[in-house]
Amino acid sequence: MSSTSALPSIREALGQRVLLLDGAMGTELYSRGMFINRSYDGLNLQSPNLVAGVHRDYLKAGVDLLTTNTFGSTTLRLAPFGLQDQATDIAAAGVRIARKVGAGRAWIAGSIGPTGTTLAPLGRLSPGEAYAAFRIQAAVMATEGIDLFILETFGSMAELWQAFRACRKVAPEIPIIACLSYHFGHQGDQLAGPEPEEAARTIAGWGAEGLGVNCSDGPMTVLEVVDRMSKVTDLPLLAAPNAGLPQEVEGRLIYLAGPEYMAEYARRFVQKGATIVGGCCGTTPSMFKEIRSFVRSVSPGMRTVTVEESQEEDVPKADPMPIQERTPFAQKLYGGRFCVSVELDPPRGMDPSRSIEGAGYLLEQGIDVINIADGPRAIARMGPAAMAQLVKAQSGMESVIHYCCRDRNILGMQMDLIGAHALGLHNILAVTGDPPKMGTYPDATAVFDVDSVGLITFIQMMNRGLDFSGRPLGGQTRFFVGAGCNPAHVDLDLEVERFGTKIEAGAEFFFSQPVYDADTLFRFLDLTDQFPKVPFLVGILPLASYKNAEFLHNEVPGMQVPQAIRNQLRQADDRAAQRKIGMQVAREALTICKTHPRICGTYVYPPFGSYKAVLRVIEVLEDVRESGGFQGGSS
Repeated sequence: MSSTSALPSIREALGQRVLLLDGAMGTELYSRGMFINRSYDGLNLQSPNLVAGVHRDYLKAGVDLLTTNTFGSTTLRLAPFGLQDQATDIAAAGVRIARKVGAGRAWIAGSIGPTGTTLAPLGRLSPGEAYAAFRIQAAVMATEGIDLFILETFGSMAELWQAFRACRKVAPEIPIIACLSYHFGHQGDQLAGPEPEEAARTIAGWGAEGLGVNCSDGPMTVLEVVDRMSKVTDLPLLAAPNAGLPQEVEGRLIYLAGPEYMAEYARRFVQKGATIVGGCCGTTPSMFKEIRSFVRSVSPGMRTVTVEESQEEDVPKADPMPIQERTPFAQKLYGGRFCVSVELDPPRGMDPSRSIEGAGYLLEQGIDVINIADGPRAIARMGPAAMAQLVKAQSGMESVIHYCCRDRNILGMQMDLIGAHALGLHNILAVTGDPPKMGTYPDATAVFDVDSVGLITFIQMMNRGLDFSGRPLGGQTRFFVGAGCNPAHVDLDLEVERFGTKIEAGAEFFFSQPVYDADTLFRFLDLTDQFPKVPFLVGILPLASYKNAEFLHNEVPGMQVPQAIRNQLRQADDRAAQRKIGMQVAREALTICKTHPRICGTYVYPPFGSYKAVLRVIEVLEDVRESGGFQGGSS
C-alpha cells in the first residue's frame, strides 16, 4: 500500500529536483525528555505520539522526505535493551507512524543503520548474520509501505553491502539510497573511510538509485565528500551532516552549529551536486525552515519553461524589438558607450526624497543609469518599481530595476512586469534573491517558483508577445533584460555554466558582483569567452573598513574579498585610513578592468553611502566613456 498517493513516484522525483530530507530523530527525542539509556526505536511502541510529534514538526518545516524511526531496529541492535523479540513490531510501527503523519504530503524513507557490531574477520559478527538481521528489518518496512530505503551512517563498505543486498532481495522494486559516514583522522588532514570516489563507483555498480554521505564530522566534511563523489557519478547524491561535532558545555554534549550555518552549507551541497539535502545528529525542525529557504534559493521549484507543442504551432509569436530600440540605456550600451550605472538605495520608510535627490545629482554628473535593488539581503525597503517611477517623474533619470524571484509566485511576477512595462520601466535585472532568514523578516516564506534563469525566459516570452503560459499577451513588451554573475564564486565551474545558461535564456547584459582582484575577473571572462558576447558591466564597491570587508566576505552570499586586501585594511591606523585604502583598491581595480575588451561599463555601489564619492571612483574612466563600450551586435 502506498504511503503517498497524492505525490508522484519517488523514482520520478529523484534527480529531477532537490528534495529536502528531515533531520535528527534522536536529538529531538532526547530534547523532549527521553534519556539516552532508552531504545529510541522502542519508543515506536512505547510512546508513538512522541515520535509522531517529531515527524509533524519536520513536516511543518517543509521537508519532502520523512525518515522512519527505525535506524536501530535490527534484532542485533535491540538485543542490549531486551527488545530483540519485538524487532518486527518496532520496525512496522515506525513505518506506520511516519506514514500517518506524512500521508500525501511527504515520501517515507525507511531508515536502516549499521548493526553496531564489527563484521568478521575484525569482529565476531559474520556477514551472513548481518544480512539476516537486515533482511528481517527490510522485509517488514517494505510490507508496511515505504517509498525508498535509506541506508545511513555506515562506516564499512562490507556492512553496507550486506544491508543493500538484503533490501534488494526482499523488495527489488523499492529504490535504495546508500550512505556512508566520514570522519577526519587524528591528524585532521585525511578522511577516515573508503575513498569517496571509489565508494561512489562501487555503490553505483551495485545498482543503487542514489548514494551519499550523512552524519560525519559536520558540514565541511560532508561538502568535501559530496564534491568528490559528484565528479565520478551522475546518481542522485544525498548530503545530511551533523550539526558539527558536539561540545561539552556544563556537563552536557551540545551541538553548537546554528540554523544559518547549516542552511548556508545546505546551499553549498546543492551547488556541488547534491539533490537530497537533510540533517543528522544535532539538527532540529527549527533549522529546517532556514535550510529549506536557502536550498530553494539555488534550486527553485521550476527551473525551466516549456511551451506545449500545440501552442508552439498555433500561437503566433512576434519577433522581439531590436535591442537598441528598447531603452536609452540599451541604445548607449549596444551603441559602444562605456556606461556607468550607480546603485540607488530605496528608503526603508516613507520618505524617498534623499534617493530622488541623489538620482538627480547623478544625472547632472553624466551617470548613464541608476539601478534599484529589490530587497537586497532580504531587507524590506520601498519597492524598486515604485522608486523608479518616482525618480523618473521627478528627475528624468533612467533606472534598471532589479526583480527578485524570492517574494512572488509566477502569477504575481507576470502582473508586476506588465505593470512595470505600462509605466515605462523597461530595464530589468533578473535576480534569484537572498533567503528571508538573512533579513528583517526571517519568518517570511520564500517562494522561488523560478530562479533568475526561469525569469529571464519568461521575460523574453513577453518580448515575443506571449504570457508565462505561452498564450497571446495582447501585445508585446520591450524589456531590456539583464542578469547578475559572480566572477569570484567558490564553485567557478558552476558559475561559468550558469552564465552560459542565462545567455541561452535571453540575458542581454550582465552586472557582476563587486570585483577586487582583476586577475580573478579576467579568469572568469576567459572561461566565459565560449558564449555569445553580451555587454558586461563590472561591479565596483569601495570598502569602508576592515569590519565592512570581513562582513561582506563572510556574511553576504556571493561576495569574496581577497585575504591580502582584508589584511591591508586590518593593518591601517584608523577608520579614515581604511576608507582611503578602500577607495584606492576600487580605483585600481576599475583602472585595470576597463582595459579588458569584454568590459563595457561599470556598476558602482556608492562608497560609504555617498553619491559624490562615486565621481572620485569613476575619474579613472575619462579615456573610455565614448569609445570603450560594447562592440557586438544589436539583436
